[in-house]
Amino acid sequence: MPTRILPAVGDADAVRSITTLLSQLPDAEPVAPVVDSTQLIDTLARLAAESVDELPEVVVVHERIGPVPALELIREVALRFPAVGVILVTTDASPGLFSAAMDSGARGLVALPLSYEELASRVQAVAQWSVGVRRHLGHGGDVFTGVGGTVVTVSGAKGGVGTTLTAVQLALAAQASGRGTALVDMDLQAGDIASFLDVQFRRSVVDLATITDISPRVLADAVFRHDTGLALLLAPGEGERGEEVTDRAARQIVSALRSRYEVVVIDCGAQLSGAGAAAVEMADTALLVTTPDVVAVRGAKRTVRMWDRLQIRKAEETTVVVNRHTRGTEIQPALIQKITGTAIAQTPVPANFKELAGAVDAGRVHALDNKSAVKQALWALAGELGLVKGVEGTQRHRSTRSRGGERAALTFRRRKELGR
Repeated sequence: MPTRILPAVGDADAVRSITTLLSQLPDAEPVAPVVDSTQLIDTLARLAAESVDELPEVVVVHERIGPVPALELIREVALRFPAVGVILVTTDASPGLFSAAMDSGARGLVALPLSYEELASRVQAVAQWSVGVRRHLGHGGDVFTGVGGTVVTVSGAKGGVGTTLTAVQLALAAQASGRGTALVDMDLQAGDIASFLDVQFRRSVVDLATITDISPRVLADAVFRHDTGLALLLAPGEGERGEEVTDRAARQIVSALRSRYEVVVIDCGAQLSGAGAAAVEMADTALLVTTPDVVAVRGAKRTVRMWDRLQIRKAEETTVVVNRHTRGTEIQPALIQKITGTAIAQTPVPANFKELAGAVDAGRVHALDNKSAVKQALWALAGELGLVKGVEGTQRHRSTRSRGGERAALTFRRRKELGR
């Protein structure tokens, strides 16, 4: 059986030299190369959607692939497509880089300039490994095989605008429609999802922060299965531990969840952290919740501008949700859209605190009456976003996960360090 090899190379000259050499390997079947990290992930996802057997046995990643750095790209491929063996092609064959590549999930490293003998040896070994993994998959191995679910982040223009309520109800709507859903509390210092759902659980997102290989079993140990069916990944009980969740850890956690669940809803709160920045940047849909008052709308505008400056997300790629909306208020959704420069959710959420107070105080937001106007609006919003099975979203923004790669988190860290 021929070995299918997918080159991921951005440089035109490097593409020619690598594909020429690959075509000379015995029993090799090079496929059309991909030129950047986004195209690689999309290509593998499309093939995996058909069958694991449709995936190439070997992916060759050039060190200058972009925009996502090569090692981060290898880590995502290894996590999402474990039946694919990855070889890194690099000018730096030092033990340090070799160790880093192996830690990221690469199965081999080949030094530039390419040697036929070395490349042939590595490709053969990695192909044999890939075939072995696929046999394991055929017997129900405990590995990720998902193409990747939808990630939605919910952030607040300021505290108290209804961010957590929105995140919880969107997740409940998706789960109720039959889609496997995870709800993540990435408001690391002041997360309230556990209180809203009356949950006491000793594990949190911090337990995954130092794990470089998040297997399904490890992930299952960290999440709490709620009575509603939601998989909850909670914020730490001690807020100071939130700093343990770095932007890199957040990327790995979001990637692991995306591979395991059809829908991942992340409550990012109103304060931006490196982990929150990484989540917003990776999201398919980024929601920003505001209320129709001057202070909150100003906060929304500040947030949108900050995300743009830090290259986290552009204004037009952000959707604002208007909470506590009334027809009589002076500030209407159209005005908010004009002020922020964002998209605006077509479904505003009405103001009706009385019907929420009892459920919030009792920690039973999931038990809101179906006649609740707030619940009806938020579940309609879930349909609008395409989170409900069988409903196509009108506001859903597919991710360009390589949009700036790690630039957002790196820029955030530099700004934070300068401010100290």
